[in-house]
Amino acid sequence: MRNISAIELVKEMRLGWNLGNTMDCVNDRIEKTSAPEAWETAWGNPVTTEELIAKLISEGFNVIRYPVSWRNHLGEAPEYTINETWMARIKELVDWAYNRGAFVILNIHHEGWHDPYYDNLEPAAAELRAVWKQIAGYFKDYDEHLIFEGMNEPRKRGTPVEWTGGDEEGWDVVNVLNKVFVETVRSTGGNNAIRSLMIPGYAANCTVGIRHLEIPEGDNHIIASVHAYEPTDFALIVEGRGLWNRDTAVIDRLMVDLEELFISKGVPAVIGECGAMHKAVEGNEASRAEWAEYFFKSTKNIGVPCVWWDNGYVEGRGELFGLIDRRTLQWNFPLLLEGIRKGLQ
Repeated sequence: MRNISAIELVKEMRLGWNLGNTMDCVNDRIEKTSAPEAWETAWGNPVTTEELIAKLISEGFNVIRYPVSWRNHLGEAPEYTINETWMARIKELVDWAYNRGAFVILNIHHEGWHDPYYDNLEPAAAELRAVWKQIAGYFKDYDEHLIFEGMNEPRKRGTPVEWTGGDEEGWDVVNVLNKVFVETVRSTGGNNAIRSLMIPGYAANCTVGIRHLEIPEGDNHIIASVHAYEPTDFALIVEGRGLWNRDTAVIDRLMVDLEELFISKGVPAVIGECGAMHKAVEGNEASRAEWAEYFFKSTKNIGVPCVWWDNGYVEGRGELFGLIDRRTLQWNFPLLLEGIRKGLQ
């Protein structure tokens, strides 16, 4: 375990990929005693193979983010014991990337129990402590290539402020829960005492939420976690436009914010989710490739690595972010991939 600061560690991270809509699937109709693959395939993706992870790493992706939902795999309060079979499957996935020298980001995902309200703070903190104490203890001997991310997009679900950057209550509670996460991991000792940890602002929001993220003082192993699908009407909104049209203003603004809020203060940032979705519009892939080159060049210039959100989907009416076909291991959009690589040159 190298005792290097998070800002030095992040310099080694080039390009990342998310195993989305897979280990983060939730389904309360599946029995808790079911094999891990019942959840892993619940949203339509195949069982993940070592060949997939090897392919990504061989193609230059040196960061693999594993979004993981734990809520269907926990015992009763107050222990919230994690199912051993589920933990073993997560370890297998981690090892496939870790043993190939890649950085691995492991998080908790789709966990509605930590919604940021004052009256939910105490029970949310208790469950967060219990879950992260187990995860951190289980992986405590892994070196700096394993990074923990405390929460994914903590927000007031189903409210007017869910995706608009939050409110004072939401900001306050997220900051407290981030501190609980950091303190819990640090308390497990071993390599976790100096492991790099990612913490998000409200909803991991890249406009308003990041302005209210508090970084724990005296800990130089903290990374700001940010999600960015910008401009949203092109990159994220299903009914939005299919062509980018060189709309750089919102991307440029984000780069300025990341530098001013974090990097200038010695705190690194990682864009743990990003992308521009496929839309059935003529010229869409070429436009996405042009967008990708500009976006990834912009983040590279300020030293912020990005992790593409790949949910495995390329057809249908939803969010289509599939970059690689997980069954054939072929790239779905070679021109888009070329744009990403051009941006990182």
